[in-house]
Amino acid sequence: MQTEPKVCFYLGANSPSGFHSLYDQLIDPEEAQRIYILKGGPGCGKSSLMRRVGEAMEGLGLDVEYIACSGDPDSLDAVVIPALKTALVDGTAPHIMEPRYPGLVEEYVNLGACYDREGLQGVRGALMGCMRGYKGCYQRAYRCLTAAAQIGEDVRALLSSPSLEAKMAKRAKGILSREVKKGGGSGRTVRRFLGGVTWKGVLCQFGTVDALCRRVYELSDPYGLAHPMLTQLAAGAAAAGYGLILCPSPLFPDRLEHVLIPELSLAFVTGTPSLPYPGRPYRRVRLEAMVEPELLRRNKARLKFSRKVAAALTEEAVDALAQAKAMHDRLEELYNPHVDFDRVYRTAREISDTLAEQL
Repeated sequence: MQTEPKVCFYLGANSPSGFHSLYDQLIDPEEAQRIYILKGGPGCGKSSLMRRVGEAMEGLGLDVEYIACSGDPDSLDAVVIPALKTALVDGTAPHIMEPRYPGLVEEYVNLGACYDREGLQGVRGALMGCMRGYKGCYQRAYRCLTAAAQIGEDVRALLSSPSLEAKMAKRAKGILSREVKKGGGSGRTVRRFLGGVTWKGVLCQFGTVDALCRRVYELSDPYGLAHPMLTQLAAGAAAAGYGLILCPSPLFPDRLEHVLIPELSLAFVTGTPSLPYPGRPYRRVRLEAMVEPELLRRNKARLKFSRKVAAALTEEAVDALAQAKAMHDRLEELYNPHVDFDRVYRTAREISDTLAEQL
C-alpha cells in the first residue's frame, strides 16, 4: 500500500557562509505548550527518540512535521506536532537551542545520562582520535560552496535586465489574480529550507510539497533567476492574509527558492536541470524564455562553462561532506555499544504518553 508523503523540512543549511540556521523559526515559544530540548553527544539516541515520538503521534492521527539534519538527511534534528503546539529538538551544536521560558514551556531532556561512562573509558583513545580533520572537511565544503555561489551571482548579473523583471512581474500579477483571492487565512509566515547540500548530494524534499499542496507551479530556472518572481508571489499571498512557508536557497539564504501556501493548497517551486520537480506540475513557467534572446545567444559558451564549473565545485563540497559523515559514523559506532537504548526508548514512551494525555 502506498504511504502518504511525510512533511519534512530542514532548518539548517550548509551554505557559503557556513552553517546557516533557521532554528529560531522552529516554533513560537510565545504560543508553544511544550518544547523538549534534547541534550547529549553523538550516538546517544536523540534522533531515534524524536522519530519514535513522531511515529507515536502519527499513530494517534496527528500531523507531524519532521526536521531533517543538513549533515545527514537520514537523521532528525527536530519534530513538530502542530496540533499540540509541541516540538522536540536537538539542542546541541551547531544549532544550540536555549530556553526562553524554562520550566514553563521548555524542558531539557538529558540523553547524555544514557552513556555508560565506565564502558567508554575503554575506547577513550579511539574517540579522541577519530574526529581529527572533521572541521577541515566542513571548511573545504564551505569554500567550494562560496566559489559556486559567486559563479551563480555572475550568471544572474549577466542575464538580469529591466525587460526580464517586467516579464516576471507581469506573470506573477497574472498568477495572483487567478490563484489568490482575498479572504485570508492564518497570516503566519515561517521560513524553512526545503532542500540542502548534503553528503548525499543536493537534495530537495519535493514530497513535502506534494503532501501540503495539490496545485504546484514549477518555475523552470536553469540560471537562478526565480527570486524576484517568488518575492512578488509571496507578497501578494501575504497581502491577501494567507499563511506562507518561505523556503530560501541553501546556497543563497537571502534569496527565495520555493514558496508554499498550504491554506490555498498552492506551491511555487523552482526546478533546475539537475534537480527538477519530479511530479507533474499544475503549470510550468519557463523563466529562461523570459530572458532577452540576445543575451542568451551572446553568452552561450560562458553560461555553459559556468554551469559546468559550479556543478564541479558543488560535487567537491558534497565529497567533503561525505568525508565528514564517514568520520561521524565512526564516532557513533564507538559510542553506540555504550548507550542504554532501553532507557532512550523508555524516555520516548514517557514523552509520548505525556503528549497523548493532552488529546
